[in-house]
Amino acid sequence: MPQTVKLIVFDWDGTLMDSETQIVHSLLNAIADLGLASRNADQCRDIIGLGLREAIEALYPGEDESFAARFVERYRRHWFAMAGESDLFPGARETLQVLNEAGFTLAVATGKGRVGLDKVLDHTRTQHLFSATRCADESRSKPHPQMLEEILYELQIDPAQALMVGDTEYDMRMARQAGVHPVAVSYGVHERQRLAQHDPLVCLDNISELIDWLAEHSLLNPELLPQPPLAAAD
Repeated sequence: MPQTVKLIVFDWDGTLMDSETQIVHSLLNAIADLGLASRNADQCRDIIGLGLREAIEALYPGEDESFAARFVERYRRHWFAMAGESDLFPGARETLQVLNEAGFTLAVATGKGRVGLDKVLDHTRTQHLFSATRCADESRSKPHPQMLEEILYELQIDPAQALMVGDTEYDMRMARQAGVHPVAVSYGVHERQRLAQHDPLVCLDNISELIDWLAEHSLLNPELLPQPPLAAAD
């Protein structure tokens, strides 16, 4: 258990944004467009969190760069056609706002590409809440620790003072390799038992529970939380 937490890094898809349907449909449509051997929704769901190139390799091992480029083009065409159809999980925006106001530095480490992440940050109007962001097309894909290592270096924060919050084993493994404390969420694409194999500090059933968990472990000063307005006098 960390004694101090200064930085909280969030995965995006499946952790902050309920985008599973959009991603799976985009993958399945790309597969259909290219006339490839079929993959089912569970197989597509399982690779959410990886960089797109790594996801393609997991679905269709051994294919060359030309194949990957065609797949990426079709996937992005479908993903951007559905842009705006996914939204933040209930309580995600409020949780980010409370953590920001309480003095935590916030960041994102995601398997999304930069164009896709910038689009959803703009759509959700959350860009201002994050001090650093890293994407799989500008760094190594999860579970490699490079994204976290670059965020830590940029913000000059010790890994022992950082949390990585995510819904996949790729997030948990990345955190462990970077020396960052992993925090799992159970409502994303990888089930609780799979996440538990990587010994996260906690597995949350709702992102809003992160605030209470931090307070319970004396990692957040309750006095810094926004106070509810006083009830009107009778």
